Amino acid sequence: MIAPWYSGRMPENEKTLAKVLKTNGYVTGHSGKWHMAIDHKAFPQPEDQGFDWTRSNRGARSPMPSRVEGFASNQREDPYSLDENGYPYHQTSEDALTFLKENHDKPFFLYYATWLVHTPIHTRSEKLLEKYCKKLGVERPSDNQGWTKKGHNNPFYFAMIEELDYYIGKVFNYLHKTADPRWPGHRLVENTYIIFTSDNGGMEGHPGEVITDNFPLDKGKISLKEGGTRVPLIITGPGIKKGIESDVMVNGLDFYPTLLSLTGSEKPKDKNLDGSDLSYLLLQDPTNPKLVRDSGGKIRDTMIWHFPNSAAFESTIRIGDYKMIRNYDHKHFSKKSQFELYQLYETNKTKQVRIDIEESKNLALKYPQRTQAMNQKLTELLTEMNASYPYYNPHCRIIGSEKKKVPSVISTKQIGNQIKIKYKENGTKLVQADLIYSLNGNARYEEWFRIQAKVRTGGIITAEIPSDSTHFFVNLVDENNFLVRFPETPDYASLSKTKDKFAKFAIPVE
Repeated sequence: MIAPWYSGRMPENEKTLAKVLKTNGYVTGHSGKWHMAIDHKAFPQPEDQGFDWTRSNRGARSPMPSRVEGFASNQREDPYSLDENGYPYHQTSEDALTFLKENHDKPFFLYYATWLVHTPIHTRSEKLLEKYCKKLGVERPSDNQGWTKKGHNNPFYFAMIEELDYYIGKVFNYLHKTADPRWPGHRLVENTYIIFTSDNGGMEGHPGEVITDNFPLDKGKISLKEGGTRVPLIITGPGIKKGIESDVMVNGLDFYPTLLSLTGSEKPKDKNLDGSDLSYLLLQDPTNPKLVRDSGGKIRDTMIWHFPNSAAFESTIRIGDYKMIRNYDHKHFSKKSQFELYQLYETNKTKQVRIDIEESKNLALKYPQRTQAMNQKLTELLTEMNASYPYYNPHCRIIGSEKKKVPSVISTKQIGNQIKIKYKENGTKLVQADLIYSLNGNARYEEWFRIQAKVRTGGIITAEIPSDSTHFFVNLVDENNFLVRFPETPDYASLSKTKDKFAKFAIPVE
């Protein structure tokens, strides 16, 4: 399948949480990973999205020439010199601390996006590597090749987890030890909310390397199975009781409205927030799912995830105790069903009993009515958000005769700002045509945008292209959901290797 087109970056006029908190007197800071654009360093950067202060140094997470030698030393001139506790100097952590030290006398918001744990999988601490080789009972790696032992046995990964604990701990310790200048007699931590979470489940591996194993959860990052979507979440702060574990279903989308509520910040009038305000849940009873309500005031029991690209090509919906997965690439794979249904929990009043978070028992055939009802609800929600879906690839070897009937482009012509395209139907009806254009073709951070073209009678397609465009492609979609691109171009992965730009294969704007 072919992933649908999507914008390579966050819109520059997006009303981010940082922008809104600034209007309420907060100084906003960011340290670590960003990647809200095509490239980490492409537009927009944190300062373009409301952050007053930003640093993106990878620190000790910068790639190593070899992960089995060249470890950090005690030498002062070593940029990763070991500290008094034997941990490599990590610029990302130090940047987070610098922001707090410079701004702790004001209301502050820090987005600390640590590069731990993330590829490349390595540690600059030889001592940590040896520690976990011994703990795991595995031989210390002697070459720079990938780790191939299956299961939760990668000593590099374990070392990185300890580093995460250490560097995050330094930030937390600062909050615990530092007096709050605006609240005499109290520490910063007493007046600070902390959200600790991850953006996806653990990456179990990639070609040539086993990173970890999310057992008992199925799969991991780049999947909508529980191993890919279920993440750690710890929230502490004023008014939140300690030591409470909750099974209430929440989502990262909830952080925006929750932080607005906890900080007394006004919601943007023209901003639609899909998340729910968790402040009532956190401050009253974190175990009561009835305290999580949608924008209409109803108890929220439904969430969806949509991942129509990469290796997933799937959408999923959770309604109460049940989760349904819709697979888009089932048609040409006999071992993959279109729908999967799992009962994750059994709820009695507000108490949840774990049933099958392993997603080992597909109940789709056993409960066809529930499956279809959940699929219909999923369709309604995806339609509401104008979701894009994956397409079939006419160049795929395993697809049969249908791919020979796809439409084809005969010619393109530009007259002023109008693009006129002649096409031919070769057995299937054309149902959609898009013009994919760039405003900076061949630039370092090349960007592409999409406008829907008009399909007219007589095999003609027309589209108005912005006057400052540099290049364009034409995408055709037929009634069997095949996508034809004109001109043809290598995929993104291939271009990443050759360093070519998409504009090299596109049609120049006259």
